[in-house]
Amino acid sequence: MNAGSGAPAERTDGGPSGDAATPKPQQARQARALDILAVVALAALVWLASPVGVGLFLGALLGFTLQPIYERLRLRGWRPSAAALSCTIAATVAISGAVSMLGVLFVTRGVTLVSSLPALLGPGGAVRTFADRALKGLGPLRLDSGDLASKLEQEAMTLGDRVAGVAAQIAGTTFGALLTLFFVTLTSYAVLRHWNTLVARLELTLPLEPRHTHALLDQFRKVGREVLWGTVVTGLAQGLLAAIGYWVTGVPQPAFFGALTAVASLVPAVGTLLVWIPLALFRIATGHVVAGLALLIYSTIFVGIVSDYIIRPRLVGSDKNVPVLLTFVSLFGGVEVFGLVGLILGPVIVTLSVAVLKTHEAAVAAARRGR
Repeated sequence: MNAGSGAPAERTDGGPSGDAATPKPQQARQARALDILAVVALAALVWLASPVGVGLFLGALLGFTLQPIYERLRLRGWRPSAAALSCTIAATVAISGAVSMLGVLFVTRGVTLVSSLPALLGPGGAVRTFADRALKGLGPLRLDSGDLASKLEQEAMTLGDRVAGVAAQIAGTTFGALLTLFFVTLTSYAVLRHWNTLVARLELTLPLEPRHTHALLDQFRKVGREVLWGTVVTGLAQGLLAAIGYWVTGVPQPAFFGALTAVASLVPAVGTLLVWIPLALFRIATGHVVAGLALLIYSTIFVGIVSDYIIRPRLVGSDKNVPVLLTFVSLFGGVEVFGLVGLILGPVIVTLSVAVLKTHEAAVAAARRGR
């Protein structure tokens, strides 16, 4: 033996050293046990986070949306923490202010509008006059406008009570809204500061090829940005443009119907049409022909064409990866499962599911070609 060679001493019993001393079956059992513990830990985290899951999800989407602004501030020499904090606080204040304004409009203006329905449905009211004219042309059907109007008036009174109940519910959910806003802010800040680190760790942890993990996370970020920035901002623009048209053409409660148009814009293809077409036809039917036609032309150009073909593409592009059927499923199914926030959660979940299926399809096709 050469004592001066510096080589490590070998075991005289011929056995392995270090981790190699553990038999392979035992290593496999330890790996499986660690995998099970990791799944249990992840399930525990999801279970604990589920009560505030909406805030976490919306905060992640907000962080994705703010990332370009955050990067610009970083290029100008801002510290990462200062840039992330500034973006998060400014965006949270702006979004919460817009949502609060919409809520106030729906409650206050909605109550005023519902309270005015009995007068419109009564004798001499605009709706009663319109119904009389319309039913004259349907003489063979022998419909009584008085009975119809009285039934609608009773429904209007019931609707007023329901609106008051909704207002009380909104006031009672203030704490929940503030808690959601708190987690939106925290999550948005965390995404801006630590997204790259999170992606790197998930690439190592998830049982997928790193390129697939990276692609899916990029798709999640893209879809989240598109839904929150493109859909919400475009909807607010459509609501504002519609409210201006309603005010100019004499539609009652233009702010309320503008807010309703903004919410209806979340429904693809026919969303805003569900609001401004009935309003325009109502103006025409009640004798305001010029105002009704002007509203039709204005809404077609600005609420429809300008918003959908100029504003929206500039915000999110024109790429469509989800079939129209799945788009409707995501919206109505999302509302059924998650409530109003499903208008945002549904499209994101469906788009990510489609991305996962496409990734799986590509992986299976590549494996078959390699056989």
